[in-house]
Amino acid sequence: MDDNSFFKSVYAAVRMIPSGMVATYGDIAAKVGRPRAAQAVGWALHVNPEPVVTPCHRVVNRFGKLAKNFGFGGMEEQQRLLELEGVEVIDGTVDLKKYRCKKL
Repeated sequence: MDDNSFFKSVYAAVRMIPSGMVATYGDIAAKVGRPRAAQAVGWALHVNPEPVVTPCHRVVNRFGKLAKNFGFGGMEEQQRLLELEGVEVIDGTVDLKKYRCKKL
């Protein structure tokens, strides 16, 4: 899988996360058939060409932490977008037991 098709598959998977839910970088990596590529998922989302269409703010790390370097306005903007969708963020962390998307 070349970078372009990998990135496209990542964006397609992220678009499957419903509003009010989150997924981890590892969840997305597993969904696209590259379970050890969580870091590459992070890079793909950092250069996401359509952040409104592909809601990369719904992707957090394996502990539910927001991205320190969220590419579209920083961690505060990621938190703001999640909270607009009803996701509670406490100390920069989302409760994965409550908000993790189970149907990826």
